[in-house]
Amino acid sequence: MHPNGPQKSPSVTTRLAIAGMTSMHSVHAVYTALTPVEGIVRVHIGFGTATVQHDGRATCVALTEAIAVAGYEVTQCTEERGRLPVL
Repeated sequence: MHPNGPQKSPSVTTRLAIAGMTSMHSVHAVYTALTPVEGIVRVHIGFGTATVQHDGRATCVALTEAIAVAGYEVTQCTEERGRLPVL
């Protein structure tokens, strides 16, 4: 999402459930609201959900606050940390 900054491999995937997203406008509004959040590498947004891949700086609190600015409420937020492969 940040074309001018250095891109790190995403090590954290955060999944969010978002109340009130029922249109393409809401999808666009949430995507736009997430743009300034530091550390985001990739975002997939659907009706009522968002999956954010990031380098660890985009906390649930930061994502929830950004989405609230767009007028939507995060009802659930879960983080999944990447694991190194076992050799």
